[in-house]
Amino acid sequence: MSPGNVTIESMQHEPHDDQIISEIRAGNIERFELLVERYKAHVFSIVSAHVPRDRVEELAQDVFIRAFNALGNLRERAKFEHWIAKIAVRCCYDFWRCERRKREVPLSSLSPQNRAWLEDFRAQDLAARSEERSSWEGARALLDEAFLFLSAPERTIITLVEIQGNSMAQAAEILGWSTVNVKVRAHRARKKLRAVLQQILYGGKV
Repeated sequence: MSPGNVTIESMQHEPHDDQIISEIRAGNIERFELLVERYKAHVFSIVSAHVPRDRVEELAQDVFIRAFNALGNLRERAKFEHWIAKIAVRCCYDFWRCERRKREVPLSSLSPQNRAWLEDFRAQDLAARSEERSSWEGARALLDEAFLFLSAPERTIITLVEIQGNSMAQAAEILGWSTVNVKVRAHRARKKLRAVLQQILYGGKV
């Protein structure tokens, strides 16, 4: 599976999502492929923001498998696009919950490339290295390493709110939590992430 784009013009000549879903529920399961083609770019975009690149295709496939198996639970008039987005986020959440390490992760476990980047960071004058520190590649690599120390809920909330820019209400709707719960968890997740980044950058065991 690879992401693709569906133009507005092409969708005007294709059946509506509700019609396709009705046909699938009636037993024409091959019609689900239309939904896959229509929304695979949307799913890839969500999943790629949450998991490592080499796991995106696998997780995207899992999203559609879950969607197919749960299609009977989709409420009438609910938009398939929003429904499958929630499934995608939940799938990524479950991925990190399974990957969550049971013990502390020492800095020695960092990849060789990122260990070298961090050592170089420490060895240089901070002001002289400000441009490199602010680069997307370096920032993303550092964030990926820091995410190893966060729980699945913490990682998911940081991604939804801080990286993707969703509001607290939007994140709550996606996750099925209360807005208050999201606000509390987001505050704690930010605090923990800052502490983890400080430890990684300036030495010590997280």
